[in-house]
Amino acid sequence: MKQAPRERPDARGLRIAVLRASFNGAVVDGLLAGAQAALREAGGRSIEVLEVPGAFELPLAARAAARSGRFDGVVALGAVVRGETDHYDHIAREAAAGLSAVARETGVPVGFGVLTCRDMVQAAARSAPGPDNKGAEAARAVVAMVHLLRRLRRRRSRVRRG
Repeated sequence: MKQAPRERPDARGLRIAVLRASFNGAVVDGLLAGAQAALREAGGRSIEVLEVPGAFELPLAARAAARSGRFDGVVALGAVVRGETDHYDHIAREAAAGLSAVARETGVPVGFGVLTCRDMVQAAARSAPGPDNKGAEAARAVVAMVHLLRRLRRRRSRVRRG
């Protein structure tokens, strides 16, 4: 059985942007609740929730948030549910590729909390309260990556001085 890491990294003092796609709002609300709970459990207090129309728009919003200098990390939340056309494939692919590119381009961690599900039953299960909430997983991943990148940058600066 697949299982995400259960570590609870420390979010105290971190500034986190949480981008909430409005499309499939009921599902995304569950992801948002999970992300906020995970960040609060980790001691996070500086959390700004920003509304985005849909998953396709998440990369541009994430890029703007990351480049603003106001945030240590960005959590992108959305839900793409397969329908009768190829629309799902295009949106899911572009959201994933775009968010990944933002993280690489800016050096700011971006948590991928975008569900890509076959149906609403799967989406509801992954956004429900509890340990398997994908919004919570994305939030914990961002916090962990902020700390990892800080450690790596400190080591790099020590090597240059040494």
